[in-house]
Amino acid sequence: MLRLNGEPIQLCDGLSRRSFLQIGGLAMGGLTLPQLLHAQQANGVSSQHKAVIMIFLAGGPPHQDMLDLKPNAPAEVRGEFNPIDTNVPGIQISELMPRVAAMMDKFAVIRSLVGAEGRHDSFECCTGHHFRGNQPQGGWPSMGSALAKLRGPVDPSVPPYVDLSHKMAHDPWNIKGPGFLGVSQTPFRPDGPSMANMTLSDIGPDRLDARANLLASLDRFRRATDAKLEAGSSDSFTEQALGVLTSSKLVEALDLDREDPQVRARYGQDNPDVLGYSHDKGYQAMMSRFLQARRLVEAGARCVTCSFAHFDWHGSNFRNARKVVPLLDQGVAALVTDLHERGLDKDVTVLVWGEFGRTPKINPRAGRDHWPGVHAALLAGGGMRTGQVIGSTNPLAEAAEDRPVHMQEVFATVYRNLGIDVAQTTLPDHNGRPQYLVERHDVIHELV
Repeated sequence: MLRLNGEPIQLCDGLSRRSFLQIGGLAMGGLTLPQLLHAQQANGVSSQHKAVIMIFLAGGPPHQDMLDLKPNAPAEVRGEFNPIDTNVPGIQISELMPRVAAMMDKFAVIRSLVGAEGRHDSFECCTGHHFRGNQPQGGWPSMGSALAKLRGPVDPSVPPYVDLSHKMAHDPWNIKGPGFLGVSQTPFRPDGPSMANMTLSDIGPDRLDARANLLASLDRFRRATDAKLEAGSSDSFTEQALGVLTSSKLVEALDLDREDPQVRARYGQDNPDVLGYSHDKGYQAMMSRFLQARRLVEAGARCVTCSFAHFDWHGSNFRNARKVVPLLDQGVAALVTDLHERGLDKDVTVLVWGEFGRTPKINPRAGRDHWPGVHAALLAGGGMRTGQVIGSTNPLAEAAEDRPVHMQEVFATVYRNLGIDVAQTTLPDHNGRPQYLVERHDVIHELV
């Protein structure tokens, strides 16, 4: 959150932020705000606002206990949970997900997801590529970074790519960034260290009684920013700071006190210790992040990512699932309901998945181990044809039996929802070579 010694910025004398920029001559790179907007238009920045919210389930969620139950399998496979009917005849999911079940017509389930690399890493879910593959110099960019590069900001004061995830103790699970696109396309992280770049440490609320004081402070900030840029020590957040400082739009989007209390209650309460070991590791069930994600895409973000809890349950799979999955069910159902109520369901795609599935056979510790052979995903919004299940697995949920769907097909479909044709779109790498966003260009035809 943007603060002046802990307090939100408020401009005195009724001066608008746009006038503030014009009068003070302050803007990024020496340009006034109108010049910035003109430059964006000249460079083909789209005013269309399609967006994606990606919820990453770190550790690999158990597909057999959530979206692909096998009640007729042997006891050592089927587990402790029963399937329940949904509001779409013929589709059943876990009893731990009654809210999603009650609105399955607004979701699509992929049960035959293939192509997982088998690494405990967010890389594939963020980029669509294998980590072990031949990466271009600098590495593959995440979807959010690619989208930020291709489409630019909707609003100069709202970063196009925002990551709401807590920093996780297992570093490879943390959401990925710009790869060869460079630091300018790094996701904005409200909880990150670069928020310090957006604090004016030498001025407090008691001194904001005259416009000159604020202008002088921002002028000092501008000079310090210019010095960092010349020295090469700045990051993308420092470059964005002046735009953010002159608008409350981002701050207001992150401020849930501005939300309708009834809507906020629908999302549930944050649970930082849902698993008893998650508070200090970043594996938290932060329900409020789903609501912030919706508010951010409304404000202009094009991609919002969010991790949720922790699913690497080699032991106590069923005990942990009883704690975590109902919270995920509540948060995802609230988010999708919210998007529909606000008329955003055609423009905002929601994608919920992890890096791989879990073993069909339950181990001696009542856990499930890693299983990259097949897993599942939940999608909503984006104007997609929902209320369906795509693909199936064999009786033990160990392999795709019908309609295997590659993870890159999911990326191609989400990009399509965002108005980007992966068969035609490339980005230049460090050597100037055009790189496709993903190698597979087929979309999931059942959804579009």
